[in-house]
Amino acid sequence: QVQLMESGGGSVQTGGSLRLSCAASGYYSSRSCIGWFRQAPGKEREAVATIYIQDGSTYFTTYTADSVKDRFTVSRETSAASTMYLEMNSLKSEDTAMYYCAVDRDGDIWNSCRSPRAKMFDTWGQGTQVTVSS
Repeated sequence: QVQLMESGGGSVQTGGSLRLSCAASGYYSSRSCIGWFRQAPGKEREAVATIYIQDGSTYFTTYTADSVKDRFTVSRETSAASTMYLEMNSLKSEDTAMYYCAVDRDGDIWNSCRSPRAKMFDTWGQGTQVTVSS
């Protein structure tokens, strides 16, 4: 059974940093897309960043939302390939949201990674809250 678990959320002041982690277990796929999404109260879930995993080891960033470019970086742990990170710097109040990681393992993975939509991803974590205040 595929499971994703996020951690690392918390409360920070404007301009601060956080690093979110997503630990994946229960599956191996040579190709998949891992996405970070967020959802603020009253708003739709939106994609933040995605990485495309090729051949089970090679990976590269395929999408970063304009609102977080130059501030957020998505990466994958090299020693534990099942762990992904979202490094968030220069946080703003508008970054306040519940953050989720999700995986897409079926269908047109490449295109869902380049133009991510929540409905394309088949497995989700429970989320971790990020609150940014001044």
